[in-house]
Amino acid sequence: MTWNHNFCIALYVLFISLSACRPSEPVPKPKGYFKIDLPTHQYRQFDSAHYPFTFAYPVYGHITRDTNLLSDEGAAYWLNVDIPELNATIYLSYKAINQEYPLARLVDESYRLSYAHDVKADYIKTPQIVTDQGLIGVYYNVGGNAASSYQFFVTDTLQHFLRGALYFNVTPNMDSLKPAANFLKEDMEHLIHTLKFK
Repeated sequence: MTWNHNFCIALYVLFISLSACRPSEPVPKPKGYFKIDLPTHQYRQFDSAHYPFTFAYPVYGHITRDTNLLSDEGAAYWLNVDIPELNATIYLSYKAINQEYPLARLVDESYRLSYAHDVKADYIKTPQIVTDQGLIGVYYNVGGNAASSYQFFVTDTLQHFLRGALYFNVTPNMDSLKPAANFLKEDMEHLIHTLKFK
């Protein structure tokens, strides 16, 4: 009986010792992010007689001229698709292909601008684009906390070159921006595939 009594006491002491080994500091909960209510994808046409291109853009976006770059030669056709609901902008820069701006130079500039994000990027994927209108280009998918996660250029290789880049007007944190970035990626792809040069 003494052995059984000692065994019960030892078991009780062991149980108390193990249950008392809790951390004295509370464990913080992981970060949470606000829920983003995304609108339904719907589009309207941008078609102005003053511009050498036309495309479809989201109805929750607003077209504005890029007034910061109007002094730059060739920047007269640069537009922004502002999406205030998601605090984002798709910047569109157009250049005519000519002797001063041959296609090779424009492609190289687009490459350099996209790979400038390589410092913060986890990866950069570059699938090629071929649209139903016969336009070609490259889509830059930049992973990680880069300032711009999606960029592209599209050209007819003879006269027209359009570059686009998606930026959010906040400090980049891909964990919190991913739902909105993926949502706007679909809008950018729709813009690309509805783009026509005049």
